Amino acid sequence: MLECFYPDEYVDSTFEIDFEGMYKKGYRGVIFDIDNTLVPHGAPADERAKKFFTRLNDIGFKVIMLSNNKEPRVKMFCDAVNAPYIYKADKPNPVNYKQAMSILGTDKSNTLFVGDQIFTDVWGANKAEIYSILVKPIHPKEEIQIVLKRYLEKVVLHSYKTHINKKGKN
Repeated sequence: MLECFYPDEYVDSTFEIDFEGMYKKGYRGVIFDIDNTLVPHGAPADERAKKFFTRLNDIGFKVIMLSNNKEPRVKMFCDAVNAPYIYKADKPNPVNYKQAMSILGTDKSNTLFVGDQIFTDVWGANKAEIYSILVKPIHPKEEIQIVLKRYLEKVVLHSYKTHINKKGKN
């Protein structure tokens, strides 16, 4: 029942993902959420983020940001890391996930999505049939509507972890 919300992977941080390994598996494009996935909510791109995008470029990845936020916030971050973006993306609607792949020149078989929210990021990636990686939020300070969703996410994550544990025992 909750499987549509399950990520393909759940990791502590975007910066811990084995992108070299993913590239070897054939992935060529990465769609990222920004807030609490790459930097704290509303924060500008820091040195870690800038170095991270240089690393992804060196590996050979094409990247794009997909955010439900307004253009000034998204543009500020993307200009600093030299990445294209789609703002007011209406996640979890899969339309802009598909538009992002079109911009990257990739498809659902070689594109990853990385985000920190189940009901927008992961669900939308799953609906677009893109490999989804859920990361833990960088910072606990969030807008009230996100705080409320986090309570529901705990239910999904508990179910997901139970599912993964059962799968591992088979």
